[in-house]
Amino acid sequence: MIKIENLRKTYQMGSVEVRALDGVSLTVEQGEYVAIIGASGSGKSTLMHILGLLDVPDAGTFEIDGTDVTKFSENELAAFRNRIMGFVFQQFNLLKRTSALENVGLPLIYARNGKKSDAANKMLDLVGLGDRISHHPNELSGGQQQRVAIARALVNNPSIIFADEPTGNLDSKSAKEIMEVMSELHAQGLTIILVTHDANVANHAQRIIEIKDGKILADFQNPDSPEVPRVGKVEQTKEAHAGFGHTLLEGITLVKQSIRSLAANKVRTALSALGIMIGVAAVIATVAVGNGAKAAVEESMSRLGSNLLMLYPQRRSRGGVSQGQGGSDSRLTTADVSAIRKEVEHVIRISPTCDGNAQLKAGNQNWSCRVQGVDPDYEAMRSYEPQLGRFFTDEEVHSRARVAVLGVTPVRELFGTDNPIGKQVKINRQTFTVIGVLPEKGSSGFRDYDDTAFVPLSTAMRRLFGKQYLDRVEIQIDEAQNMERAQTDILALVAQRHRTGTAANPFEIRNLAEIQDTMTETSTILSMLLSSIASIALIVGGIGIMNIMLVSVTERTREIGLRKALGARGSDIMSQFLIEALVISFFGGCLGIALGWCAGYLTQRFTPMTVLFTHESIYMAFGFSALIGVLFGIWPARKAAVLNPIDALRYE
Repeated sequence: MIKIENLRKTYQMGSVEVRALDGVSLTVEQGEYVAIIGASGSGKSTLMHILGLLDVPDAGTFEIDGTDVTKFSENELAAFRNRIMGFVFQQFNLLKRTSALENVGLPLIYARNGKKSDAANKMLDLVGLGDRISHHPNELSGGQQQRVAIARALVNNPSIIFADEPTGNLDSKSAKEIMEVMSELHAQGLTIILVTHDANVANHAQRIIEIKDGKILADFQNPDSPEVPRVGKVEQTKEAHAGFGHTLLEGITLVKQSIRSLAANKVRTALSALGIMIGVAAVIATVAVGNGAKAAVEESMSRLGSNLLMLYPQRRSRGGVSQGQGGSDSRLTTADVSAIRKEVEHVIRISPTCDGNAQLKAGNQNWSCRVQGVDPDYEAMRSYEPQLGRFFTDEEVHSRARVAVLGVTPVRELFGTDNPIGKQVKINRQTFTVIGVLPEKGSSGFRDYDDTAFVPLSTAMRRLFGKQYLDRVEIQIDEAQNMERAQTDILALVAQRHRTGTAANPFEIRNLAEIQDTMTETSTILSMLLSSIASIALIVGGIGIMNIMLVSVTERTREIGLRKALGARGSDIMSQFLIEALVISFFGGCLGIALGWCAGYLTQRFTPMTVLFTHESIYMAFGFSALIGVLFGIWPARKAAVLNPIDALRYE
């Protein structure tokens, strides 16, 4: 079954070379019970570790059933250890945070042969611990812990059992019981290779190999070995790969073990999750504030109307001092408005505007606000359909009627809760009749859109402000794609009408759509900047995860060695530590979402800022936290995956 020739293994201890094995050759037949004895440092444990594929020789050949295992890859060695070998260690090597049943079932996770946990139950019954399946190692005696280790070694029906000083930490009674179990297993056809320095333990074996200074000193049949009835070879099942179902079961088991491992260090895990939580909360809150600012800009611009152009005389300055709008060649008139309405395509509405501040008085109440003189088209252009009463008509514009449409702010200040329709209000000491109340528009920054009053254009120019020229002209275009063409045509028309010749055009047009795009783009950039700054907290949280994973790898080095001895591949170990990093990220992300929502809610509740949460920002922050967990968990996971099994088992 096992054949080795001229095996050599040398360890470098500082500047000194220690030959643990020096040309060892032997064969072990199937069904043999072999004891390897020798003093400490003789090389017996090194030989067993190589035979158990936990270590590799420096030179020599090693065959199992005619297969040269020295050429196996790491994954092939892991599969071989899991499928045909079982290990019983002097230190038991049971996982402290798991029950006896889970300890015994550990090799099944890596077997990929479809076996269920009932195999672990059967093995515990076999070693007489069927009533201790839920007990943890600290609730079991030394002998019982070793029985659990034996059950774990048997759960995958191996062909060979390797036992390294199986009675070294046991009292004489427990040691006798364990050796009886070994003899029973041998009687069932198992090949047993046992390492010990105790001659009484070695006498249970049929064959004794003595090693000294890395060489076989003696190899003989034990004449004192008790006769053991042979009941035939244990049936070696060859289950096929169980497919997706078993892969899913393995994944669920790894998640459970990861959670259990993290729960054993609650404070440290919580501190690591705290970094992710703060990062996710910061990203969600800042994105929500940015989205709120963007929405506020869009809402503010929507109040001004859609597809609007605003024609102004250019402001002139001399010596850095503003000289006001327009000179004699750049004064807008109602004739310009008529020309634009008739000659420029795509214009659907147009309203000349004249405005100024005025004092309003009703009864004994006074209020100062902005008063604008406009045409009836202004109502549809700016979505100012009155919520009470009506807007003024063309006839009232032509007759310079003293009628006014008030915003909700002057209505509240002058009339309180009374209906103002039909009542009188003095504007700059001239009496006007209130015919309408505007819809509530809200405020933006320092401007209150509701603190305004509208009167007919002619009334404002002739009766209130004494102006002969317009302050501006507001123009609505039919489609957004036609705004650039209309803007060019309007500027050309007014330049022609005012005979500017080759001089610079004294008029300017402000495109509200362009202003809106600029403001939206600015708020988007600001939101991205804030999110980038907040993401730094996520990176810091990721560094915290990496730190805890590195500490965890160091603390659990022996556990990693045990898992590899039981058949875990490097990818299995890496997956487990990555799952732990993901679990931390998951809980930190969930808490971060809650914290971010609370921060956004409080911001909106106690500040004038608008906060807008979106599913995309939550998904982005949560996904980013998971990515951070994976990225920063890879190095510690990789470090764990490449550990040599025997070096990990020896780690103190």
